[in-house]
Amino acid sequence: MSKKIILFLLLLNIITFSVVYSLSSVGDLQVIFFDVGQGDSIFIETPQKHQIIIDSGPGDKTLLQKVSSVMPHWDKNIDLIVLTHTDNDHISGFFELLDNYVVENILWSGVGSTSSRSEKWEEMINLEGANIIYSNDIDKIILGNVVMDIISPNDYIIEKYSKNANDISVVSKIEYKDSSFLFTGDITSKVEKEMIGEDIFTDVLKVAHHGSKYSTCDDFLSKVNPLIAVIQVGKNSYGHPTNDVLTRLSNFGIKVLRNDINGDIKISTDGNNYKIITNKK
Repeated sequence: MSKKIILFLLLLNIITFSVVYSLSSVGDLQVIFFDVGQGDSIFIETPQKHQIIIDSGPGDKTLLQKVSSVMPHWDKNIDLIVLTHTDNDHISGFFELLDNYVVENILWSGVGSTSSRSEKWEEMINLEGANIIYSNDIDKIILGNVVMDIISPNDYIIEKYSKNANDISVVSKIEYKDSSFLFTGDITSKVEKEMIGEDIFTDVLKVAHHGSKYSTCDDFLSKVNPLIAVIQVGKNSYGHPTNDVLTRLSNFGIKVLRNDINGDIKISTDGNNYKIITNKK
């Protein structure tokens, strides 16, 4: 079955935002890699003010505090949340968010687990009344003048790697004019190599699995060829990020930013140039 190219469920929002903001000058695409400790959470605001959150970190209230610091107090609507997979360090913050914000659209793989957090997630998103989007049903989400490509997992990846939650992480790429960001969840080098034939060339790479030695292989880095790599990592007992990954990134001449060193990392772009703001610890 052919995949949809434009997510019609977002069309009403896109038209509304286009009308409301057409009288204003177009701003920057802003991507904030929140410092949530040992976990992932990314806030994105498009030039036309669509708001997207990819993953939520491990804490119950950390994401809620972070979001309230970057969104106006009167704005309680979020256009899209993306859950890459149901591990604790990616899902837990969404529960408080769903209790306090209206979420219009939710993207995930649809592959849960028997854990209580996964069951709670499915219960809460059904109660939310949001449009539920599955990664294997869609190729692109159009958000005004920003395009989100859904790269993985498709049916093949889900069938082949479903025993490893990390490898069925939702992988997406956001493009705005000549700028791009690639978000990789916790995939390992096995899935990275499966993606070599896809359009994964990007300027900013969110390093997979907090810099685990099992991810960010040379073949993948060669194809992605990023200028900047962001590692979402906090205090941990896993040795993340590993020296192996840091060495690979250095060998490719990639600028590395880390939440455990740089705090919140905000990267904004006008579609050509990048500006980086951090609150170093």
